[in-house]
Amino acid sequence: MIAKVLLIAALSNTVFASHHEQEEHYHPQPYKFGYEVKDHHGEQHRHEHGDGHGNVQGSYGFTDQRGIHREVNYVADGHGFRAIVKTNEPGTANQDPADVKVHSNAQYAVHPDGHHHHQQHHQ
Repeated sequence: MIAKVLLIAALSNTVFASHHEQEEHYHPQPYKFGYEVKDHHGEQHRHEHGDGHGNVQGSYGFTDQRGIHREVNYVADGHGFRAIVKTNEPGTANQDPADVKVHSNAQYAVHPDGHHHHQQHHQ
């Protein structure tokens, strides 16, 4: 009888331990990744690295077959997310919304009156 009680106790502990294993906690690790793609549509890329302490820097962008491009460089850290966008996309203009810097050299820009104006007319 004592053997049966010990066997049941041992099995109970094994079942209890297997259902209540401690979760493993992994510490953040530095990382780095990136890619570049070129095809008949144009080029795309993305590169990013993090230091394992919540600080991330990266960039991504594209250039299409017409020469329209956008490049975004960003930082995310204890001060928040900040980005700088460089583009020549039609309809864009230099602006700084929400801690994002947009630098446009588009031929056509949208002005505060909401109309598209060709920049050569305003030089």
